[in-house]
Formats: sequence, C-alpha cells, structure tokens
Amino acid sequence: MLLIFLIIYIQFKSVTVSSMIFSSIFVAWAGGFMLVWLYGQPWFMDFSLFGTNMRQLFQMGTVNLSIAVWVGFIALFGIAAEGGVVMATYLDQVFDRDKPETLEGVHNAVREAAGRRIRPTMMTTATTILALIPVLTSTGRGTDIMVPMAIPSVGGMFLQIITLFVVPVLYAMWREWQLKRQPATAEVKKINK
Repeated sequence: MLLIFLIIYIQFKSVTVSSMIFSSIFVAWAGGFMLVWLYGQPWFMDFSLFGTNMRQLFQMGTVNLSIAVWVGFIALFGIAAEGGVVMATYLDQVFDRDKPETLEGVHNAVREAAGRRIRPTMMTTATTILALIPVLTSTGRGTDIMVPMAIPSVGGMFLQIITLFVVPVLYAMWREWQLKRQPATAEVKKINK
C-alpha cells in the first residue's frame, strides 16, 4: 500500500491529492470485506432464477482469509486507485486550465471535471465486475484459488462507485480552503513589506 501511495505521489507531487485518491482504496477495502462476509451468510442471495439457485451458482459459503483472498485485495487496491487517479488527473487539468478564483468557479470546475470522468470510471468498474463474474461461477480446477481471489475485487468495485463522489468533494473542499487562504497570505506579504 505504501508503494501505491508513492506511485500516486510521484504522479501528482502532492500529499493532499494522493491522500484523496488513497481514500478510494479504503472504500474499496471495505467493500471487499463486506462481500467476503456476505458470502458466508446463509440468507445472502438465497433465491432461484430460472431454476438455478444463486448461492450454488456463485459457490457461496464461508470464505477464509487465505493468501488467495489477500492477493485479491492487492489487485483491488490497484484498480481502486486507478479510478481515483483518472478523476484527480482531470480535476487538476481543469483547474490548471480555468484557474478559478471564486467559490462558484471552484464548484463549476469540479462539476465539469467530475461530470466528464464519471463515464470512464464507471466503465472501469463495470468491466472489472463483468470480467470476474465468470470466475465466480466457474467450477473445476483452480476454482479453489480463483474464486476467493475474485470475491474481494467484486465487492470492492461495487462499493468503490462511492469514490466517484468522494474524490471530487474532497478535491473541492481542498481547493476552497486554498482559495480562502489566499487573501490571508496576501495580507501577510503586505505586512512584511
């Protein structure tokens, strides 16, 4: 996780922005653990569709925290960070282009950037989940390793959708704070002269 943070920091050269992106990893982590827990609950997805029981189709039962599960979490962290990076990169680009100097300008820039990056981030999430559904329903050799690896990634990606809102809101709060701090900084410079 430290390596992921360092890579993000090298890209953005800001601990604040890197921490905002890193928040998506914690949200995804929570989603992964929630699905691991739900897999062991007898009531979760206990219904039939077209004569097929969903618990049997997805091979639901107690999931032990094995090496395979932790490898799934490591893969999830990379995918979750990618969504935050896509959002923060475009937020930086819009702020560099527009250079808003009012709260309304900050809000407009955040809305524009977040609105344009929702679709690519959702596509990443959707393709990850859709790609792992065959793994979750597979049987035969290797499923005892692959299914526990896929569970955290699917659960984390479902909850990671929240970061579509979290990262832009945190970014807007940070930029608002910087904007409010600017006049105070200018006053200090005048006094020192």
